Amino acid sequence: MFNFISYYNTLNSSTSILKKYWGHEQFRPMQESIVNAVLEGNDVLALLPTGGGKSVCFQVPAMMMEGICIVISPLIALMKDQVENLQKKGIHALSIYSGMHYMEVKRTLQNAAYGNYKFLYVSPERLETSLFEEYLPAINPCLIAIDEAHCISQWGYDFRPSYLNIAALRKHLPDIPIIALTASATLTVQNDICEKLLFNKKQMRFQQSFARPNLSYHALQPVAKQTKLIDVLQKIKGSSIVYCKSRKQTQQIATLLSQQGIVADFYHAGLSSAQRDSKQEDWIKNKIQTIVCTNAFGMGIDKPDVRLVVHYAIPESLEHYYQEAGRAGRDGNRAHAILLFEKQELNDLYQMHEMRFPTLDFLKKLYADLMNHLQVAAGIGEGQTFDFEMSVFAENFKLNILQATYGLQALAQEGLFYMGESIYKPSKIVFTTTKDALIDFENMHPTLEPIIKALLRSYEGIFDYPVNIYESLIAKLIHLPIDQIKNGLSILHKYQIIDYIPQSDKPQITLLQNRMYRDDFRFDITALSKRKQQHLERIQAMADFTVNQTLCRSVIIGRYFNDEKIQACGICDNCMQLQKNKITALQVEEISNKILSVLECDQQDLKGLSQVIATENKENILQVIQYLEAEEIIKLNEDGKYQKV
Repeated sequence: MFNFISYYNTLNSSTSILKKYWGHEQFRPMQESIVNAVLEGNDVLALLPTGGGKSVCFQVPAMMMEGICIVISPLIALMKDQVENLQKKGIHALSIYSGMHYMEVKRTLQNAAYGNYKFLYVSPERLETSLFEEYLPAINPCLIAIDEAHCISQWGYDFRPSYLNIAALRKHLPDIPIIALTASATLTVQNDICEKLLFNKKQMRFQQSFARPNLSYHALQPVAKQTKLIDVLQKIKGSSIVYCKSRKQTQQIATLLSQQGIVADFYHAGLSSAQRDSKQEDWIKNKIQTIVCTNAFGMGIDKPDVRLVVHYAIPESLEHYYQEAGRAGRDGNRAHAILLFEKQELNDLYQMHEMRFPTLDFLKKLYADLMNHLQVAAGIGEGQTFDFEMSVFAENFKLNILQATYGLQALAQEGLFYMGESIYKPSKIVFTTTKDALIDFENMHPTLEPIIKALLRSYEGIFDYPVNIYESLIAKLIHLPIDQIKNGLSILHKYQIIDYIPQSDKPQITLLQNRMYRDDFRFDITALSKRKQQHLERIQAMADFTVNQTLCRSVIIGRYFNDEKIQACGICDNCMQLQKNKITALQVEEISNKILSVLECDQQDLKGLSQVIATENKENILQVIQYLEAEEIIKLNEDGKYQKV
């Protein structure tokens, strides 16, 4: 068994590592305790808020251990950012994700096993491949870090079945500690994470308070959302994010804001990697004040000076809302999170809930449509990766794009395939003919000879395995237009001289199983039904947060995530309204007792309650009634009367 204590030489060693590579004199609250728990060999679950410094909690102890830290992350963009950031610090890191060719993966694993590397970032679906298992002993892991750990729980808001593969690592690495990290998980999800990861008896949980003392939450129902949005952005100066519900809406709102003199741009997953990177960089450097985006934006971005996050539509869960709102005010200075909503949106949440969980018959047909679209025959396909554009698929098979999206998510959660994000992949080429046959071909097609010679001179090993190539470099080398180069490569591919895969910047699907025969289609509808119930409860919690006008919004969030010690923030809209009305905690208690005393004997409507306790201010009575409703102490029945729960 690996001796962790031998590497934990002094009390200040972790602080020295922190200062040397991260430039910080001391840890943030709870970080050092988590680092020490990992170094002592414990399995650790750490719940730290967005921007709370989760990566330091596994990166620092890994630097103090002998071996490599395997980091499991679901997001390719996040992996690339973290690897790049580590390399800038002089720390060697690698990554393996879906869409990489076999030989690329093999070379990366060889580097991890025999090179001087400290971190290997891996997407979860890569864990179960035979190639990964083959190299695992040589890699010599010292720690397994699991980012976005809530993804392992099917009762969470972002369940990814590929995360269930992580537990299999324990069979190969029984003595290696695991640290699971997430920004948001209910108690049910926390327990499920520990169970699914087979945490040992030496396990510890750390949960920072969900309070953000500098973040002022507001939920507003304005007469005109556009007018209110412009007003808010003009009043609250500084960097801001506006979350919208659709790609089209991001463009519309960005245009509207620009017309009002607000420097804004839009961002969504449908843009190319170059466009997304450019817009993101302009916003980070404050060339753009406001980025108007879908929830595709923000993950892994460390911008501490965001003063305002606006949700232009109600998110579907408090998990999403807390994570996105939490991107404001990471520098500790006052910031605002404002939710703008219309009453109809609450109804839309429940209607979307029904669409999100399709019938078994629909799923069976959708699966067949997908396999036909990808041109995969029954009994084959496992491990294959395909570019996939939802709009094209939905149009070809006459599907409602939203219903199809949710259906594919359900099929992915069943572990049938993995739906990857949009990533840039350079063109790949491998020669598929013999060298003698190639000479004969060149003699017969002299116009293609310059391209062939350029490929052979520029790319080593191109006869043995696929290599990344760049058409622009070849064009520059032989002084031909890039379109002519691409056309020439396509002709060589057609003649089966090369296997040419042009560059791609599209989302992908990786099949995790062979295509099922029609009569053998299997789907766990019971688990889907339970996820549907859990989703309904999350919607209800989000709706309650939105309409509540009495309870502190930080307290509502904290209690949802099992933070019972959280105190009223004093700066959210509800807290400020209570202060404005000057209703004290003692008054709330006195009026509550009177209301409950009345309802102990009989049910009453609002008018009746006001008449019975007429000695109290009517506005105060209304606020206390709303408070008791929110706390589920009383409820309004079908007759329009209040009764005790």
